[in-house]
Amino acid sequence: MKKAVIAVLAAGLFLGGCQKKAVEAVVTEVSSETEESTTVMEVTTAPEPETTTQEETEESGEEPEERVEVDGKIKSYLTGEMVDVEKANRRPLAIMMSNDKEALPQYGINRAGVVYEAPVEGSMNRYMAIIENYDDLDRIGSVRSCRTYYTYFAREFDAIYAHFGQSTFAKPYLANVDNINGIEGAGSNAFYRSKDRKAPHNAYASFEKLQAAIEKLGYSQEYNQEYEGHYQFARSGQEIVLENSLEAWKVVPGYIMNKAYFEYNQDDGLYYRYQYGGPHKGDEGPIAVKNIIFQYCSVGNYATTQYLNIDVHTPQYGYYITGGRAIPLSWEKDGQFGVTHYYNTEKEEITLNQGKTWICIIPTRDFDKTEIHGKDD
Repeated sequence: MKKAVIAVLAAGLFLGGCQKKAVEAVVTEVSSETEESTTVMEVTTAPEPETTTQEETEESGEEPEERVEVDGKIKSYLTGEMVDVEKANRRPLAIMMSNDKEALPQYGINRAGVVYEAPVEGSMNRYMAIIENYDDLDRIGSVRSCRTYYTYFAREFDAIYAHFGQSTFAKPYLANVDNINGIEGAGSNAFYRSKDRKAPHNAYASFEKLQAAIEKLGYSQEYNQEYEGHYQFARSGQEIVLENSLEAWKVVPGYIMNKAYFEYNQDDGLYYRYQYGGPHKGDEGPIAVKNIIFQYCSVGNYATTQYLNIDVHTPQYGYYITGGRAIPLSWEKDGQFGVTHYYNTEKEEITLNQGKTWICIIPTRDFDKTEIHGKDD
């Protein structure tokens, strides 16, 4: 089977000066049997500066760190970090959030272990925040409506999906995911309207209301027994270092309306997000993440409407960005409702650094709008 991958032009990757456009890479169709590697991923173990490649780890027979309880904590499926067992073993909340200026700041987004950002109609973007630690939140949102592709993202994490309505095209797909719909049934009691925003930007949820709806709808809050998590994370005390890679101190997904970008902070190893000309802040402060994934997808429109039909099933390409570096990747979804796996150019599944991850869904037609800047650009 063939898949779309990024073939890196070695002669162009590390030319001096600006690395603005990430078109130092060329998208090609190559056979999985003939694909050659140009990128490796290495792991450094803190505090020692020694590095270990994934290949060396496999040869040594060292197994990945198992998910076991230690002192009341266990590894989160969302971040790979040790968190309270009660929260880590409970199915997370995947909740739609608006990114319209009138809706800012988003409440609860700082708690998200994973955020999906994807375009919707009219050049707007919308978020799906996946949260496991929301028990003390009495205001989450503002919450907006569903689009088809978000149902698949929620399923990848075995999450309970909260949304305030849906597009006509998305409605049939809601049967595929446990969902709390703010405009019908028991879900209508899980949301409320605030007085400090105007509709449609004033619909919010709370833990208590969501919990009551989950119980009334009869959804299990335990992970499916077959669920094994989504990502592979570095072991505790280790840091993924990307070699043979692009410098990535500022990365721009190319979204038109909010003009979003991320800047790397070497002091804490996090990427801080900016949009609309300034820092992107949730209600609990600036938004910063450890990992960024650019996931390019083929995009069309439903009939003659502006509603997007984003193909999250056909394998394509992207970038993994962490620690001030970026490598090309290919992605492939594990069946209709399985997780999406991300592979480096050696066809090894990538390992993420522990911490929060932000996934930018980018139309393949907008590939040339993507920018990856080096430190001195």
